[in-house]
Amino acid sequence: MAQRYVRVQTREGQIYYGLLQLNRQVQVLDAPPWLQGQPTDLELDAEQYKILAPCAPSKIVAVGKNYPNHAAEMGGEVPEEPLLFLKPSTSAIAAGVEIRYPAQSTRVDYEGELALVIGERCSDCTPEQAQNKIWGYTIANDVTARDLQAKDGQWTRAKGFDTFCPLGPWIVREVSPGALLQTFLNDSDRPLQSASIDQMVFAPDFLVSYISKVMMLLPGDVVLTGTPAGIGPMQIGDRVRIEIEGIGYLENSVVARTPVPPS
Repeated sequence: MAQRYVRVQTREGQIYYGLLQLNRQVQVLDAPPWLQGQPTDLELDAEQYKILAPCAPSKIVAVGKNYPNHAAEMGGEVPEEPLLFLKPSTSAIAAGVEIRYPAQSTRVDYEGELALVIGERCSDCTPEQAQNKIWGYTIANDVTARDLQAKDGQWTRAKGFDTFCPLGPWIVREVSPGALLQTFLNDSDRPLQSASIDQMVFAPDFLVSYISKVMMLLPGDVVLTGTPAGIGPMQIGDRVRIEIEGIGYLENSVVARTPVPPS
């Protein structure tokens, strides 16, 4: 099994990066792994930590309509160049954390995606250089308020709600180009989305290069590579599970968003 890099928080509130072992123990690293973090003598048992989103990005750069069949189901063609948008870092949540359904929307969709984690500063890179800037891979759900996306004519509100970017549960260093991405709701074994990631129009190295000519990517930043056909609504009470071969699965439940009391 590939090494699984996690980000965890202890009961005392300390946050660590580490290596997840088969027995669920975490061997703590002394720094984020993309910053040459090395194993320490500290090991955490499963009951001593909770899983966080596997990185803390300064920004999440996402790509729209990067699978031909998804572009078609959205009523359009694949863009001639990657279609970029941003999700705020505050939208990122971990596996198992609840997606909060906002009162402003009547349709909130899942979008299963392969996510790239950047390991080095990346600016004006060629695709060949960009390949070496991709440190690892994880799973994302680009949650979208579909009705607000249509209403607003641009995507910031629809894509930017808190909890609208589940990530995780961990990062692996490599993924097969033909890995299968599938999305499931609740206990169904019938995938609502199913595609190999090599069906994306613009490959990961091209995407990172293209983005780097617009904005500098920093270590720990995340790039969402687009979703295949089969997007659809989630209801309050649903559980959505996104699987990618060679990584694992990301599962989150959906609850109604309630006001957060002031701290």
